[in-house]
Amino acid sequence: MGRFFDMDNRFFTFMSRVSDLIILNLLCILCCLPIVTAGASITAMFYVTLKMVRNEEAYIAKSFFKSFKQNLKQSIIINLIMLVTGALLYFDLTIAKSMSGLPGKALSVIFMMILLLYVMVFIYIYPVLAKFYNTTKNTFINAFLMAIRHLPYTLLMLLITALPVAILYIPTFKVQSLVLMLFVLIGFATIAYINSHFFVKIFDNYIPKENTLAEEGQQEQGNDSQVSGS
Repeated sequence: MGRFFDMDNRFFTFMSRVSDLIILNLLCILCCLPIVTAGASITAMFYVTLKMVRNEEAYIAKSFFKSFKQNLKQSIIINLIMLVTGALLYFDLTIAKSMSGLPGKALSVIFMMILLLYVMVFIYIYPVLAKFYNTTKNTFINAFLMAIRHLPYTLLMLLITALPVAILYIPTFKVQSLVLMLFVLIGFATIAYINSHFFVKIFDNYIPKENTLAEEGQQEQGNDSQVSGS
């Protein structure tokens, strides 16, 4: 019976992790509401989940706002680039689908391939910003090259990220309501936490061994290291 009330047992450890993810998810949503700061919010969320995977996090809110403030300027630029690019792709796809015949089909295929690359970069760009200090240009280059170089992980993370969205298309109001409620409560942070297990493995390939050893002895201070074009 005493083991049940032990704060180190699996149940309390699990519930502690769930509560941390709920707090992180709500912080991320609130800080995303001004759309211009959404990039900083997502970056901060991954900063915390990457620490969670390594069991390095201390205070969720403190770590979140530390990263949010540190990466605010660069993440705004990246976020605007991603928003503009996404909008252009949407309009291009809309126009291509409205075209009849072979040209329309060919353009639709081309733009869908570009969209896939865009989504791959989107999945990586904010975790890369959270982990590494670099210029905006090199952050985009590294996100793209990592996504291609680690394609099996990339495809798996794409599936994990897309699955909840796909469930929303199930024509059942109860299912859709439940998924939306979970997203608001814990969904975004949970997906980031799951994907962060893969990102840790990927990023370890780009961190010098001496940095890795230093991380074991002390908690990271801000973005860890600089990585040149991968």
